[in-house]
Amino acid sequence: MTDEAMVPDEGRMERGWRRAAGLFLIAVATSVAPPGLLVAVPLLVLLSVRGIRSGAAFAVTVVAMLVVLTGPRDGLWFAERGWAMLAGGAFAALSLAVPGWRLTSRSLVAVTGAMVVCVVVLASRADAWASIDWGMGDRLRAGFATWLDAMQVLRGGDPVPAATVTAAFATAEALVAVFPAVVALQSMATLAVAWWVYVRLAYRRDDAVGALGAFRFNDHLVWLMIVGLCLVVLRTGDGVTRIGANLAVFMGALYTVRGLGVASFVSGGVSFLGGSLMVLAFLFAAPVVVGFTLLLGIADTWLDVRTRVGSMAA
Repeated sequence: MTDEAMVPDEGRMERGWRRAAGLFLIAVATSVAPPGLLVAVPLLVLLSVRGIRSGAAFAVTVVAMLVVLTGPRDGLWFAERGWAMLAGGAFAALSLAVPGWRLTSRSLVAVTGAMVVCVVVLASRADAWASIDWGMGDRLRAGFATWLDAMQVLRGGDPVPAATVTAAFATAEALVAVFPAVVALQSMATLAVAWWVYVRLAYRRDDAVGALGAFRFNDHLVWLMIVGLCLVVLRTGDGVTRIGANLAVFMGALYTVRGLGVASFVSGGVSFLGGSLMVLAFLFAAPVVVGFTLLLGIADTWLDVRTRVGSMAA
């Protein structure tokens, strides 16, 4: 198994652990599915392909197996592990078959393939999908209820404002509707983390995850965004509208990250101060920041801003 990240080039050695940690924090922040599980299963698949050849790899394998085996054995327990195995297996297979592909391409194709398999399987068993949908909705609503209880405790027992309660449960319902897209996005992030850990253990490299400024994907995927938006606007049925919403959320998130990548490339990278300011901007002006970076990412599909900037600099 080879990859551009494994090519010996000490001059390009970077602190990739920061990128991996950032991706894992994103997966934690969008914890629809357990992020540790979504890292552990693909990592176990990758390590099983190469074999355990060091004490560190053995220790990581034991920890990953404990993560996979823990938790209450309900329907979601099996569904989440089945999903992680599909995505992780597809990612490992692609890493073997097409090692020259970018990390983003492999993770995107792996998640798409896993989603297609899930749709085919669940389409033949409507009761299975209903059970997963209900279980995920119940978990998310309970999580928001716990958050509101914690807020009340922090307020010294005073009731949480009604507007906050209403907004929290509206957000919960919206998240329930698009949880497949959020799980897919989580999985892309955790596949990158698993790949970084694997490369670090197997090849002692620290640059398996590329810089934000290099993030991009196939330009033709913009049509998925367009189709998703059309399905939402047309509202031909609850099921079709939900599919459109999931497509729009998934591609919208990817284009938002692509827009951040363009901004990072043009500005010459993201420093610690720049990253801190970016986080603050998302916290206090999220709609404005997300809207701008989303439009920038979509525009990059046709304008190819980074190539133009690179040619001007040359």
